[in-house]
Amino acid sequence: MGKSNLKNAVVAFLVPLPSILFYLHFLSHFQSGRNSLSPLWSWCFHHPLLLANALFFFNVNVLFWLISHIQSSHWMIDLYWTVIPVLLVHHYATHPLAQFDWWRSKIVIVLTWVWSIRLTHNYFRREKWQWGAREDWRFTDMSQQYGKHWWWISFFAVYFSQQIFLIGICLPLYVVHSVDMPLNMWDFVAAGVCLCGIVIAYFADTQLHNFVTRNSKLKELGKPVVPNLDRGLWQYSRHPNYFGEQLWWWGLVIFAWNLGHGWTFVGSLINSMCLAYVTVLVERRMLKKEYRAEAYRLYQKTTSACVPWFRSSAIAVKNKDT
Repeated sequence: MGKSNLKNAVVAFLVPLPSILFYLHFLSHFQSGRNSLSPLWSWCFHHPLLLANALFFFNVNVLFWLISHIQSSHWMIDLYWTVIPVLLVHHYATHPLAQFDWWRSKIVIVLTWVWSIRLTHNYFRREKWQWGAREDWRFTDMSQQYGKHWWWISFFAVYFSQQIFLIGICLPLYVVHSVDMPLNMWDFVAAGVCLCGIVIAYFADTQLHNFVTRNSKLKELGKPVVPNLDRGLWQYSRHPNYFGEQLWWWGLVIFAWNLGHGWTFVGSLINSMCLAYVTVLVERRMLKKEYRAEAYRLYQKTTSACVPWFRSSAIAVKNKDT
């Protein structure tokens, strides 16, 4: 492990400690006697959702943003997308005001861990097991677009926006730990949807990883690369990994809806709309690559954008175009 890689790994492990230590300190004060709580601990006790937002603001928005300027890279928020939901679910489950069905809580916590492990594994596999080797290409593009103003715009575009997305889509985790209602059939439906989403995303990302790896080897050998991935799950959807990810979040919404808080769908809806926009950006990027542009245009015409479905006949599409 190189020096830069080791340094980034240490930073990544240390960076959530302010929130974790603060929260553990709060719990120890509460356990020592509620009547003696100071105004600060009293506020933390009465407002678990606001406390999560406050910790996110100072520990992620401010601290991550400062570190990004020191390192000249916004790589860390990409990694912590896979970690923050785990921190949030344990925050909501252990807060003194939490009330919940034990089985539902454990099912949701286990599912969140499984989702996180899958996504974290995919992150490191994609980054060739390196810490902070690069930032998301969208941030790089924005930094070039905004130039000298990027230093302050990045606070809102990269970090504050992530607070809205992550806290929003994780609202069902809060609901699960604020309503005590016996487990029922809809919990198993929700768990099934979540699990299907995780499995689909795993296989889609694995097929994409294998495709990219094979193309890299062909390029090294001086052989022509395959212009487009249209096998496996990618035969039925142009973005099956995104579809699986959306299933996961909407599965959590079913948990909340079952507990009488269907309004939490707003977080997943906003996330889905943003992902739809990201999909457009990704496809535009694909079409800019000459060697794959023609194949990808045909792929767009024959294959569903997100929800897996049977392909249109490529021959029929070609005949229609002529």
